[in-house]
Amino acid sequence: MSENRPRPASGYAVLAEGVVKRYRGRGKEAVEKRALDGFDLAVRPGAVHGLLGPNGAGKTTAVRVLATLLRYDEGRAEVAGLDVRREPRRVRSRIGLAGQYAAVDEGLTGRQNLEMFGRLFHLGNRGARLRAGELLERFGLVEAADRSAQEYSGGMRRRLDLASSMILSPDVLFLDEPTTGLDPRGRGEVWNAVRALVADGTTVLLTTQYLDEADRLASHITVIDRGRAIADDTPDALKNRVGGDRIEVVAAEEGDLAAVAKAVDRVAGGGLVLTDDTTRRVHAQVADRVAALTEVARSLQDDGIVVEDIGLRRPSLDDVFLRLTGHGTDQGTETDDAPVEVAAA
Repeated sequence: MSENRPRPASGYAVLAEGVVKRYRGRGKEAVEKRALDGFDLAVRPGAVHGLLGPNGAGKTTAVRVLATLLRYDEGRAEVAGLDVRREPRRVRSRIGLAGQYAAVDEGLTGRQNLEMFGRLFHLGNRGARLRAGELLERFGLVEAADRSAQEYSGGMRRRLDLASSMILSPDVLFLDEPTTGLDPRGRGEVWNAVRALVADGTTVLLTTQYLDEADRLASHITVIDRGRAIADDTPDALKNRVGGDRIEVVAAEEGDLAAVAKAVDRVAGGGLVLTDDTTRRVHAQVADRVAALTEVARSLQDDGIVVEDIGLRRPSLDDVFLRLTGHGTDQGTETDDAPVEVAAA
């Protein structure tokens, strides 16, 4: 964490304790809905913290609450050491926010976009020009600075959007699904930009449905479902909850499945061996990954059994989601499309 970013008294850059956000539908028999239902979150300074969950879990509502765009009903929330409810104006001066879609004016050049945001933040003409130049260099947009944003690729527009959210060098940056709709190259460009921000001391709270994105960027992850945090740990620790390494063997012939399962069973240590007749796949959890792979390969070779594929597989964050929520990230029973209610200053 850079020296010019004071550490919050709580020790956390973002803190939420028992936060509740209610909505009530229209009509006499309208049912109350809790978009957040006792939500807890603790984000340490100077890192990327992932907030993951299926559609409707409450991710976007949580970001809007913490960014002072929504008033919450119960609980406590702090950002950069400031109380979100009592000091929303001061909180806004310490944060940046980039939503799911790039909020840039495509009729302006990249430089003009940043200078416009600088003036909106009262930096003055000269200050806005200087800050725009710094950000264009930081985000690798110098060569495209005087081209219309309409000509930018998706990744370039996203980087420009991130640059605009950094006009005031925020202590905390909220990124709500920042790579939605981008191709792999564009996603990679955004990932590099996020890593550079963290290296400079900015704390990033990242919501995403791309589990590989969270795995690559976040040092800590909170899983949210139905408005509550249901797990909070490092990516590796969350994967370990699902179980250790697994050996997988794909038989070349369906008739060899029994023999393959027998070979895998020898190294499974009494654990469950699963067989899928449709894919001809046999897999089981193993303790010593290298020894297990070597022994199974030797056993199959000695028995003259040809296999289509054999390998080791670590649990993924997809496995974590299935274990914790019972469904993947693209499924949800509730919507998370709450209207924006800007909190009073």
